[in-house]
Amino acid sequence: MANLMVGIDVSLRSHSVQFMNDSGDALASFAIPNNVDGAQTLLTRMVTSARKLQCALVRVGMEATSNLGWHLAHFLNAQLHQQSDFQAQVFVLNARKVARFKKGYDTLPKNDRLDAWVIADQLRFGRLPHALTTCVQYEALQRLTRTRFHLMQNIARDKTYFLNQVFLKFSGLRQDNPFSNLFGATCLAVLQELEPEQIAAMSIEELVDFLKDKGKNRFDNPEELAAYLQKLARSSYRLDKALADPVNISLSVMLSVIQTMEKEVAKLDKEIAKVMKSIPQTLTTVKGIGPVFAAGIIAELGDITRFDNHNALAKYAGLVWSQYQSGEFESQETYRVRTGNKYLRYYLIQAANLIRHHDSEYKAFYQGKYAQAIKHQHKRALVLTARKLVRLVFMLLKTKQLYTPPEGRG
Repeated sequence: MANLMVGIDVSLRSHSVQFMNDSGDALASFAIPNNVDGAQTLLTRMVTSARKLQCALVRVGMEATSNLGWHLAHFLNAQLHQQSDFQAQVFVLNARKVARFKKGYDTLPKNDRLDAWVIADQLRFGRLPHALTTCVQYEALQRLTRTRFHLMQNIARDKTYFLNQVFLKFSGLRQDNPFSNLFGATCLAVLQELEPEQIAAMSIEELVDFLKDKGKNRFDNPEELAAYLQKLARSSYRLDKALADPVNISLSVMLSVIQTMEKEVAKLDKEIAKVMKSIPQTLTTVKGIGPVFAAGIIAELGDITRFDNHNALAKYAGLVWSQYQSGEFESQETYRVRTGNKYLRYYLIQAANLIRHHDSEYKAFYQGKYAQAIKHQHKRALVLTARKLVRLVFMLLKTKQLYTPPEGRG
């Protein structure tokens, strides 16, 4: 029996569609609008063609282009699985892998119709990811955790920009911050309410009183802190008066944006924790993995049975390293592959960073990898610790067992 391959090139207003049989013959090429009517038209034509060709299998593929194909993919997945005449599979393909597959056809131009043809041809060759599965619970959780990821990335970027502005206003504070946290309440009060010239001219007593008030008497030695802050103020560059107000306004605006986004993250965290109460899991039995990080991991993995082992899970997360070997030569330097699910990788790395502070086994592993690294020690050690965490995540989700820390093992 024949098989039908359906390649779809996704765009905002319309989709280009290519039908192809398993011999590589182009059957039909057409476009549909990106709406319910277009989806229904495509479904009708697919079912008609599959029955006419007496197909045993229908494969549908499209690139993961933002959310532009999300509705169509889930609509077809739900409707095609109701058909009893043939088996159906819907694939959401990595755009980078599709582009690499297309490079095998070095004379093809770039247009939507040919892109749909390339996707259909890739479906015919196989070596495809897991077919799309629908679980509303995971999809709902994913909207929250991915939005949180987006906000956290923006916060990190805006904090970097904020710190660059701090150097203009108070270069010494940016170079050698005497406070434990530059975004702490006392440090921000210094930046917002005082100029370096004022700090340098204040008496130690005045500055100590200011620090005690803003720090709520939490500093062990405010006199020493005040003296050091004055030293930094005196050694800092002086900003031209014409720039002082614009820099202060820039700092104020950026700080307001950062704090607003942090409040929104807190709202998301509460909602994520609420959703997680209805999802049975044992990841949170690991000290350091709270409901938010557990949600970020589970939302991207979905059903753990999709993965044969922890190696497959690590590959999906992009926590695998390349190999370069030729003849008798094998490179000692390896690099992490630049593919995989970035959301899953982010939550695994963030969870690993917390676990190493609570679990002696992970702490020792991190320290060992840190000592071995020549450069980027923290980053390298943390990514390797996240790879170790993948094994634990796979085991806990697979067996549904509670985690026993090293101190509690017999």
